[in-house]
Amino acid sequence: MARKDGEQKLGEALKGFISAHGLQKGLDQVDIVAAWEAVMGPGVAGYTRQVRLRGTTLRVELTSSVLREELSLGNRKIVEMLNAHMGREVVEQLFLQ
Repeated sequence: MARKDGEQKLGEALKGFISAHGLQKGLDQVDIVAAWEAVMGPGVAGYTRQVRLRGTTLRVELTSSVLREELSLGNRKIVEMLNAHMGREVVEQLFLQ
């Protein structure tokens, strides 16, 4: 939103630019990888091969089938923690591979 003098705050200008140029999906892809590592910690991150966000579906490829089974039990909680870390609802579904 523009101020009276025609100037905008930098944060507002960046949000407008990101929105106008359709960059949010790309930024979410980068941010969700960092969020996965921060939320899950270095132990799980060490077993993570790939993190991909397509729409609102997050696919995480793990190198350990045992870890995959353990994490699948807390699937909904992981989604909630990731969205809390991102500050908005980015992930609706999580698939562990």
